[in-house]
Amino acid sequence: MDPTRYRDAVAANGRKHGFDTVEEGANGFEQLWVARDEDDTIGSVAVFATLVAEPDVDAEALVATAESFRDVLADRVDASPQRADGGKSPTPIGYVTFAVSDPDASLLDAMSGFTVARRRTNVFPLVYDCEAERLHRHDVPRLKGRGIYRRQAEDAERLFGV
Repeated sequence: MDPTRYRDAVAANGRKHGFDTVEEGANGFEQLWVARDEDDTIGSVAVFATLVAEPDVDAEALVATAESFRDVLADRVDASPQRADGGKSPTPIGYVTFAVSDPDASLLDAMSGFTVARRRTNVFPLVYDCEAERLHRHDVPRLKGRGIYRRQAEDAERLFGV
């Protein structure tokens, strides 16, 4: 599937599953989708997602882009480090999906080795293989931290699994 068709399919999935399009891109991200809801395990969540269609992305660029997306989450969800709301800020979860053709092992290793939780945010880089039409996401761990990773698996399939 070509990246343009994939982007259109992701946008349609987003509308179907309650994600709103943020009119202005942020920090160089062309499109940004957002949804807020209550998760039985995690509580209140703010989910942000974007799609990067750069055919020549490498492992270093994946990590840098995912960290840049973390800044978007931090700015949009909880700009106040004192949490004046008494700790009721939603848990920020972000997905930055890279649409590439035939991703190499180093790109997938960078995705799976990325530090998801940092600075009170959870950012998951994902890789969509346009040739194989397959979404690569993070595995759900057997023990600690299952809630966020389970949520990631569900959101990834709802939004990016076309």
